[in-house]
Amino acid sequence: MPETLLLLPGMMCDERLFAPQIEALGDTYDVHVPQLSETSIEGMARCVLEGAPADSLNIAGLSMGGIVAMAMAGIAPDRVSRLALLDTNHHADLPERHEIRNRQIEEVLAGKLRGIIIEEMKPVYLAEKNRGNQALLDLLVDMAMDVGADDFVAQSVALRDRPDQTAVLRNLDVPALILCGEEDRLCPPERHREMVGLMPDAELEIVPGAGHITTLENPDAVNAALQNWLSRRPADGTS
Repeated sequence: MPETLLLLPGMMCDERLFAPQIEALGDTYDVHVPQLSETSIEGMARCVLEGAPADSLNIAGLSMGGIVAMAMAGIAPDRVSRLALLDTNHHADLPERHEIRNRQIEEVLAGKLRGIIIEEMKPVYLAEKNRGNQALLDLLVDMAMDVGADDFVAQSVALRDRPDQTAVLRNLDVPALILCGEEDRLCPPERHREMVGLMPDAELEIVPGAGHITTLENPDAVNAALQNWLSRRPADGTS
């Protein structure tokens, strides 16, 4: 039986966020991309754990998906074989972000989801060279609109109220990949260097030519990093 690989998407994204990784790894691993719809990070984490098809999991999450992956490691560390955190943040939401999220929730409930995605979220996602990539920009909007307003509200509340995950990282001794786009303005490289410093067995990968959406901006580099991560042996010696 192939090992299970869970790919956890970022806010307002779906399996299309990981299309290049599914293509590269799908023949070797049992790949699953769960939907993240609950109104708390812990709720998302427990739902994914309950639905996971195996006891031993390789978990990779981008942005919000990474936050959920950390929560899963805190709830069930014995089920995490390897952990990959991509373009994410282990800290709680900043107080100044609460007002922004609450306003966005109100506007989305008023029918303005597309405007929020296009005007406030999409412009900060990509590296400079990718901001003119219309196909990629359209894909980000299409994913968000397909995920929908209800999940925008649920995910915003979950992110707003999330706990700090520093202690989880300090206590998790599994092969870890900490990966970040060189031009990620939402979760910058220095945040990822901090995460590497917390973990006993973490490796850092800074992806050139990418911002916050590394999996689509520089998929070859991300695929290579994930393949290397998946080749590392867990502390218990299993493969």
